[in-house]
Amino acid sequence: MDVVIVGDGPGGLSAALFLAKAGLQVTVYGQDKTAMHWALLRNYLGIAEIHGSEFQKRARAQVESFGARLVDARVESVEKAGDGFRVTLEGGEAVTARFLVLSEGKSPRLADQLGLARAENGAVVTDIHARTSLAGVYAVGRLARPDRSQAIISAGDGASAAIDIISTVRGGPYTDWDSPPENG
Repeated sequence: MDVVIVGDGPGGLSAALFLAKAGLQVTVYGQDKTAMHWALLRNYLGIAEIHGSEFQKRARAQVESFGARLVDARVESVEKAGDGFRVTLEGGEAVTARFLVLSEGKSPRLADQLGLARAENGAVVTDIHARTSLAGVYAVGRLARPDRSQAIISAGDGASAAIDIISTVRGGPYTDWDSPPENG
């Protein structure tokens, strides 16, 4: 597998969307328990107003339509394994991936297992592309910005991480531009 994403809120789903759209094999592990279910979005560019649960429903369907796999499972542990990462699920099943995107919300349990650098406010330290102190691991959303939590910011973090991963895999710059269909 190319990428495992832990967390299925806006950050994780946005990363999955861009990665799957680019043809990478991506699986998102989460249990749809994101804080989005308690949100009413009135500040998401292009959407006048939407309940967080409806946003999640649409986002999940969109991600799956591009080929990403959404798995209702809790990740128990993560560890570095060769050139990638081993992700062990609660039932004991293990999967490996070249890249790992963490979108754990405010609970950095897995980030701590990997020993990722943390800031004074508890944030996992990232660069502008959401890369952490461990090569191949990205942190997005509240995990990287615990005091700057917004759905659109989290989605942007996920997109940034995905574009960086795609650029790395392809060995050069990558942009994701969609063009309208040509008229007749």
